[in-house]
Amino acid sequence: MSVNKVILLGRVGRDPEAKIVNYNKVVRFSLATNKYWTGKDGSKQTKTEWHNCVAWSGVAELIEKYVTKGKELYIEGELQTRSWESDGMKRYATEVIVN
Repeated sequence: MSVNKVILLGRVGRDPEAKIVNYNKVVRFSLATNKYWTGKDGSKQTKTEWHNCVAWSGVAELIEKYVTKGKELYIEGELQTRSWESDGMKRYATEVIVN
């Protein structure tokens, strides 16, 4: 048995970009999540992680209509890694497929 589930709450980093792929709408956007802690010297520390997110069909329609840069957003989905060749080098990207 295995589970591939992602839950994120963060801020949208850029306006969603919509395209049509194989007669389906797809929307891509970035989401920033922050981790906060206090360092050994008592100073406040922050680390920001950026997540590339992809949504298809009906979910893509909703995101395109209501989501803009800077909005706080809660999403659930799964991780997907894809690869391609560019300039003779193998490239990889890990994305959150929003559902």
